[in-house]
Amino acid sequence: MEDRAYPTLSAATRIWARIGLLSFGGPAGQIALMHRILVEEQRWLGEKRFLHALNYCMLLPGPEAMQLAVYIGWLMHRTLGGIIAGVLFVLPGVVAIMALSWVYALYGNVGPVEALFFGLKAAVLAIVVQAVIRIGSRALKNGAMVAIAAASFVAIFGFAIPFPLIILVAGLIGFFGARAGLPAFHGGGGHGKVGKVQIDDADTLLGEESPEHTQVNRGWAFRISGVFLALWLAPVALLFAVLGPENVFSQIAGFFSVMAVVTFGGAYAVLAYVAQEAVQNYGWLAPGEMLDGLGMAETTPGPLIMVTQFVGFMGAFRDASGLSPLMAATLGGLLTTWVTFTPCFLWIFLGAPFIERLRDNAVLTAALTAITAAVVGVILNLAVWFGLHVVFEDVQTVTSFGLDIDVPVWSSVKLAAAALVLAALVAVFRFRLGAVTVLAGCALAGMALALMGLI
Repeated sequence: MEDRAYPTLSAATRIWARIGLLSFGGPAGQIALMHRILVEEQRWLGEKRFLHALNYCMLLPGPEAMQLAVYIGWLMHRTLGGIIAGVLFVLPGVVAIMALSWVYALYGNVGPVEALFFGLKAAVLAIVVQAVIRIGSRALKNGAMVAIAAASFVAIFGFAIPFPLIILVAGLIGFFGARAGLPAFHGGGGHGKVGKVQIDDADTLLGEESPEHTQVNRGWAFRISGVFLALWLAPVALLFAVLGPENVFSQIAGFFSVMAVVTFGGAYAVLAYVAQEAVQNYGWLAPGEMLDGLGMAETTPGPLIMVTQFVGFMGAFRDASGLSPLMAATLGGLLTTWVTFTPCFLWIFLGAPFIERLRDNAVLTAALTAITAAVVGVILNLAVWFGLHVVFEDVQTVTSFGLDIDVPVWSSVKLAAAALVLAALVAVFRFRLGAVTVLAGCALAGMALALMGLI
C-alpha cells in the first residue's frame, strides 16, 4: 500500500489541467499520457483498475479517452472530481478550436492561411490511412471480422447506409455470434497493456479495494443521471420548441445529440459519420473544409471529436438565423460542444457503479469486437472519401449495379497535392514520424508551394 498523502481535490485539479494541456495525438496518445501520469508517476491507481475502467469506456458511445478521465476523476474524488477531470480534458481544445475557427472564417481564403490548410489536408489523409491500418491490424483477426469490415465499407461507400445502422448491425452480429458459440466471436475487444511500466493495484493510493462512494447506489445513479439528462436535452427541446426543427441551431442540437448516442468505435469512425451528414446531407461544410477541421483537431490538445465544434461553427456561420455570422457561429460551435460532451458525464455517472456486472461479459465483448471490425470499413471509407477530394479537383458519382460510387475525374488531378500526400505517407510509414511533426511539416510545405506558385 502507498503511504503518501491522498491528493486533495485542488492538487488533483492541477494534475487534470496538466493532462488537458498535453493531450495531443488522438485517443491512443491521450490514453498513454494518462497512464504515464496517473499510473506510473502519481500511482493513483494500478494497471488492473486502469484497464478495467478503459475497457468499460470502450463500450460507450463518444470519446473513450475523455470518458476515462471522467471515470478516474470520479474514482478519486466523487462526482465533482469526475466533472473537473472531464471539463479540463476538453477545455483547452474548446478554446483552441474556437480561436482557429474564427481565423478560418475570417481569413480562410487569404493566401498564406489557405496554403497552410492545403498542406494540412495531405497530412490528415496520411494519418487517417495510418489509423485504418493500425486499427485493422488489431481488429481483423479472422475471416468473420474481415467480412464485417468489407461489408461495412461497401454499405457506407456504395449504398450510403447511415453509420448508426452499420454499427447496430455489426453489434448484433457479434452479440448473436457469441451467443451461438461461434469461435470467431470469442476474445478481443479490450486493450492490452498501455504503458511500459505496470503497477499493481496494491501499490497505489486507491489500493485493491473499491472506495465506498463507488458502491452501487441506484438512487444516486438515477438522480445524477436525471440532472445530466436535463442539462443535455432541455436546451435541445427548447430550441426545437422556440425555433422549430428547420432552424440551423435546432438541426445542430438534434444531429449532434443523436451522434452522442450512436457513435461507437472511436474518433475516426465518428468523423466518417459527421462527414457523411454534415457535408452531403446538411451542406454545412465542403469536403475540403472537413479535412481542414480535422487538421485543427489533430494539432490542438483534446479529443479529436472536438472537430465537431468546427462543424457546428461553420454550419451556423453560413446560416446565421438573423444574428451576425460570427456570433451565430460561436453559439453554434459551443452548442455542438455542449450536446457532444455532456452525455459523456451521463454515461459514466450512470454506469460506473454497475460496471462489475459488465467486467467479463463475453457477449458484450463480442459485440464490441464486431463493432471495431465494422469501424475499420467505415474509416476506410473516410480515407477514400478524403483522398478523392484532396487529390482531385472534380469527383463524379457513377451509378452501377445499384451502387452510387464516387469516382475521380482523372484529368483534374492536383499534382502538388498528390506529391504532398505521397510525402506525408512516406513520413508516416517509412520514417514513423509523429502526427504533430507530419502536420507541421506538411503545413510548411504547403506554404512553400504557394510561394513558388505551384498551388
